Amino acid sequence: MKTKSFLELSDLKAMAAAAEAEAIKNGWAVTIAIADDGGNLLWLQRLDGAAPFTWRMAAAKAHAAALGRRESKAFEDIIINGRTSFLTAPGIEGLLEGGVPIMKDGQVIGAVGVSGVKSNEDAQIARAGIAALNL
Repeated sequence: MKTKSFLELSDLKAMAAAAEAEAIKNGWAVTIAIADDGGNLLWLQRLDGAAPFTWRMAAAKAHAAALGRRESKAFEDIIINGRTSFLTAPGIEGLLEGGVPIMKDGQVIGAVGVSGVKSNEDAQIARAGIAALNL
């Protein structure tokens, strides 16, 4: 039997603060979502000026990255490369760059999803948040 790591409230607060700092440093109005390994939303933070719909996209990106066990950009690339039937995958949304899994000891323990700016910038913010855990 293996031991499983999981995110605690202190982890969520540290990641959210680091992601927020990255967004503010760059003048980006975004929503930051953090999910557990099952894609369940644990944290949602919409910065001032972020469009209302960004909460849904950020949560969907975190969900996709957690369940897919990879960055949500991988799904976007699958679709861009012609496998449009992937759009019909059940229960998966947020198939755009900006969702990044949180890895510890080779296992996904959650994911961060960000929405509000260019997709690569969303991913940059998500990675900055994850970096706060020093995994």
